[in-house]
Amino acid sequence: MIPTVSVAEIAQYEGQEVKVHGWVTHKTGKGKLLFLRIREGSGFIQAVIFRPNVGDERFAKAKSLTQESSVILVGKVKKDQRAPGIPGGYEIDVSDIEVLQIAEPFPIAPKAHGVDFLLDQRHLWLRSRRQWAILRIRATVIREIRNWLDDNGFVLMDTPILTPSAAEGTTTLFETDFHGTPAYLTQSGQLYNEANIFVFGKVYCFGPTFRAEKSKTRRHLQEFWMVEPEIAFASLEDLLEIEEQFVSHVVQSVLQKHPQELELIERDVNKLESVVPPFPRISYDEAVRMLHAGGFPDFAWGGDFGAPHETYLTEQFDRPVFVHHFPTEAKAFYMEPEPERPEVCRSADLLAPEGYGEIIGGSERMSDPEKLLAAIRKHNLPEEAYDWYLDLRRYGSVPHGGFGLGVERTLAWICGLPHVRETIPYPRLLDRFYP
Repeated sequence: MIPTVSVAEIAQYEGQEVKVHGWVTHKTGKGKLLFLRIREGSGFIQAVIFRPNVGDERFAKAKSLTQESSVILVGKVKKDQRAPGIPGGYEIDVSDIEVLQIAEPFPIAPKAHGVDFLLDQRHLWLRSRRQWAILRIRATVIREIRNWLDDNGFVLMDTPILTPSAAEGTTTLFETDFHGTPAYLTQSGQLYNEANIFVFGKVYCFGPTFRAEKSKTRRHLQEFWMVEPEIAFASLEDLLEIEEQFVSHVVQSVLQKHPQELELIERDVNKLESVVPPFPRISYDEAVRMLHAGGFPDFAWGGDFGAPHETYLTEQFDRPVFVHHFPTEAKAFYMEPEPERPEVCRSADLLAPEGYGEIIGGSERMSDPEKLLAAIRKHNLPEEAYDWYLDLRRYGSVPHGGFGLGVERTLAWICGLPHVRETIPYPRLLDRFYP
């Protein structure tokens, strides 16, 4: 019986006859020889069809194939270092072909298309080699995020998608109706994970989050995926060590597992190889001084960094950089102020190089119930919505902290992409809700 195999495992079958299912991405040849590029799902492989080997009828079938036609091929696996593919170096010498469907003319031709056209055709654009490579790397990023957390004692907690209040206390909320009561699509699972640490010590949630931001920048999505670890008995300094180990593991895993995909998308991997601990650390005060000296003399202390500021700061280092101790007024209500200097809080952002900006935001959380209540009131938040959150400080409160990492922005940086819209299968942008 002829085994059905994936392209990823094709090398194991050198010299053997196999069956491969897939789609035609490209066809070339002349005379008695035809070359098909096949996308199988796990990779791409070249299939060689020689008319004397398959006969006139099968050869005619192969010549009739259009881009994205679906086929089942039978043939012998041959090693040839010149053979293109992912993984490369092998091809199939076809002996039989079954055509499942001759595809209609494919709307995405091998030429330049506008972004709007490609996004309208996103369900088909995903079939391109570049998008295939990016989303395979995305899958590895997600898997390695979970592997590292699971291997380091964190427990996965599923937090609600529908919430009665905002984690950040902002107006960027998608509101919906929960049986007559206003509810919101989650911005973060952090508040719930702060409850979970009193049970498990170290936890994380991982899922979609929603921000109704009126932003069209290359860094923003309306719906994105975020992982949020939370840790009991953790200081800001503990968080930074955890974050650099965590991010380095993810980046190095991608380098190890996806060299061909990174080459396909033309990523300069030299810029990723240096992503190893320790990461440089600068205070917000130091960052402001650097900006003043580096061409931003008008940047005011207390302001939030924009893309040009973050880009300049990261250009001074060869790996991601922590900026810590942001102004208290610029951060969320629950962040712990520095005891000797309450105008700054024990927070830190991790900025990725090459202009990709913040990929992690984190902080120590307020652990004193009276201090937290005062912060809630100062921000004019509804106390009743946060009463349960205050309970966490009334019954065995401890110092604790956590952070959130956005998958799409991190993936954009790892892959060197110009926009986050390519980092998720079906992006939700300010002006895009289709397909």
